[in-house]
Amino acid sequence: MYRGVMIIGEQRGGELHPVTYELLARGRALADKLSEELSCVVLGHDMERFAEGIIQRGADVVYIVDNPLLRNFLPRPYTSVLTRLAKEVKPEIVLAAATTQGRTIMPLVAAKLDTGLTADCTGLDIDPLDRSLLQTRPAIGGNVMATIKTPASRPQMATVRPKSTKPLSADKARSGRVVLKSYEKDMFTTCEELVRFVKDATQDVNVQDADIVVSGGKGLKTRDNFCMIEELASLFGAAVGATRDVVDLGWVGYPHQIGLSGKTVSPKLYIALGLSGSVQHLAGMQTSETIVAINKDPDAQIFKVADFGIVGDLFDVVPELIEKLKERKNGKLRREG
Repeated sequence: MYRGVMIIGEQRGGELHPVTYELLARGRALADKLSEELSCVVLGHDMERFAEGIIQRGADVVYIVDNPLLRNFLPRPYTSVLTRLAKEVKPEIVLAAATTQGRTIMPLVAAKLDTGLTADCTGLDIDPLDRSLLQTRPAIGGNVMATIKTPASRPQMATVRPKSTKPLSADKARSGRVVLKSYEKDMFTTCEELVRFVKDATQDVNVQDADIVVSGGKGLKTRDNFCMIEELASLFGAAVGATRDVVDLGWVGYPHQIGLSGKTVSPKLYIALGLSGSVQHLAGMQTSETIVAINKDPDAQIFKVADFGIVGDLFDVVPELIEKLKERKNGKLRREG
């Protein structure tokens, strides 16, 4: 009998990644609709110290699999452990983040469990008629949203796009169980080896982790003009974002693409310049805390989600904004000097 919702927590370098808290929010909503428990699995070394915080953010049960060989993400041992645990616990639903780790491990686990997997979901719900997981994701190049069900096999498995939901606030009054799991040494043996980690050199601030994102669209007209976006982002200490059109034109690389076919972001401040606000792009940034848009078209869709809007030619507005920021920065440096 399959019962409950399980999320796959994620750690990097021995620290719990914030995407785990986003998954807990997703899982908690589904578990409540099913009146079932929510469990969280964390693989790594010395990770038990995060269990209390995971419970405070919504988990009823935390499974910790601790082994030095799990310190770094390697597909084979992670697959073996997660497959074994899923067979033991028999969750009705299993969720992971649509990160590099989640996109790698979930297809392998799904294949071993002989079940289906829906990737890169932006929406999840429960069908009240049959308790099936409703998995919504972009399809046909992001032009439509498809809702998928897995009626014939269990568990139902999905990866969820990061930054597509807000984490729950920590509730220190919540209580739960911590279960330490141990497995035979053979579970962790692998021919794989982590050689080194290569950081994306095209951005100082990862667009998904940034508190401020400055994003540009095709309205900038040329790659040379797109440099304004990069200069403004530098002055704000922000990440550079872009629409799909801009990436397709080669003005900036794919890691900067925001939208259904790119990254989903939820910064404290999102500045949109020269982009109309297509449905595909809005789906990737509309959960930002504050949205500022600059566009010469007063009917642009971006203004429908913007908290502050400037109707004007960005080639007039942005250079003036850059100049004011430079003056303010230089004045601060003089005062400190």
